[in-house]
Amino acid sequence: MSTVEISAFEAMLTRHRRSVRTARNHLRDFLARVPYGPALLSDGEVVLTELVTNAVVHARVSPGRKVAVRFELLCGHLRIEVHDASSEKPVIRRAAGPDDLSGRGLCPVEALSVEWGCEPRPEGIGKIIWALVGPEGGAR
Repeated sequence: MSTVEISAFEAMLTRHRRSVRTARNHLRDFLARVPYGPALLSDGEVVLTELVTNAVVHARVSPGRKVAVRFELLCGHLRIEVHDASSEKPVIRRAAGPDDLSGRGLCPVEALSVEWGCEPRPEGIGKIIWALVGPEGGAR
């Protein structure tokens, strides 16, 4: 019996807070089937959680729009992409106060990723926020 290496995964999710858990489950399943997947899981889950949460909670889009997640292995690293229909770019709020309920999500993304960024979707509507997670962690 031969094994097939899975190097990429994509899924469409509804814009709902429950989709964060669904995205994490997809990531766990994906990484369980690939070489060195377990080494990428911990940081990958945190990064994915923050990116999907931002797309679900903060993206200003018309009703019915979905969020897409995509995972890919690249040279021992995990590329996480979250696509949404908002063209508004994310901003790191470094001055979030101790009583602020939000505003810190991109700080762990930056800390746990080798690199991350935002670019327009090739389809023309919205953006892709991506992060590259390595087994050695980010720029900590």
